[in-house]
Amino acid sequence: MYREQIKVLDCTIRDGGLINNHDFSVDFARAVYKAVSDAGVDYMEIGYKNSKKFFSEKEYGPWKFCDDDIVRQVVDGIEAGAKISVMADVGRVDMDNVKPAAESPVDMIRVASYAKDVDKAILMANQFSEQGYETAINIMAISRDQGIELDEALHQIEEESKVQIVYIVDSFGSLYQESVETLVKRVKKVVKSKEVGFHGHNNQQLAFSNTIEAIIHDANYLDATVYGIGRAAGNCPLELLIGFLKNPKFDLRSILDLISQKFIPLRDKIEWGYIIPYAIAGMMNEHPRAAMALRGSDKKEDYREFYESLINVGLE
Repeated sequence: MYREQIKVLDCTIRDGGLINNHDFSVDFARAVYKAVSDAGVDYMEIGYKNSKKFFSEKEYGPWKFCDDDIVRQVVDGIEAGAKISVMADVGRVDMDNVKPAAESPVDMIRVASYAKDVDKAILMANQFSEQGYETAINIMAISRDQGIELDEALHQIEEESKVQIVYIVDSFGSLYQESVETLVKRVKKVVKSKEVGFHGHNNQQLAFSNTIEAIIHDANYLDATVYGIGRAAGNCPLELLIGFLKNPKFDLRSILDLISQKFIPLRDKIEWGYIIPYAIAGMMNEHPRAAMALRGSDKKEDYREFYESLINVGLE
């Protein structure tokens, strides 16, 4: 499907960092950046802009904080590179330490927020906009929050924010295509001055098809990751999305080389992708933290017990 307005955002290092405490090497991040740039991808989200007041450098790697100096080590010398994005969590950023965009290698800041906290997200995003950054608000866990609070949040974003994009985020990988259609149309009905984006998780093997559904209904900003890497079941695979989009600017070759050289070996060291406990969590519209804990235990393959533990929640 060719539509000139479509932009692809690779969040391999940012979302992939959720399974290794953001501890990718600079060389690894640089290899990803070069490959996605060569492939024609529009943005690469390199990590979080979280404050060291809230998180320890002993526990987390550099992409939890995305200091400008280390971001420059990734991007410097790579011509015609993708724009750099970082994610900012509501309440976890030292706003005074964020430099103006003109002094930073970062181009876009996306603020992650639940619908109930959208007022805080708007304040942050507006400050980033005033500093010269492209901005977005990512509405997290939207599968859990589709009531009047979501409508109120959308109206606030439309009326009070300076962001360019509003993202629908299927944090638990629980949405189906019909739900994606409904949500995209619901957002576009209210948010008329901004683009709509979609970020899918692959708990039920639907991240790619749900992304296609979002495209059909005119979502123009699309998230994906190399080889589907990401927290738990991971995300929409970038290689599939590029293969689907018919824009001649995209070239799959560098992504295929990157998977062969970097991600096949990495997959032997850390686990991500479609696995039954993550599928169960998606079916139940649950955060994958319990499934991730199971995969780290000596009962990692006891699927039925895990399923029973979720369906019995709140019954006792």
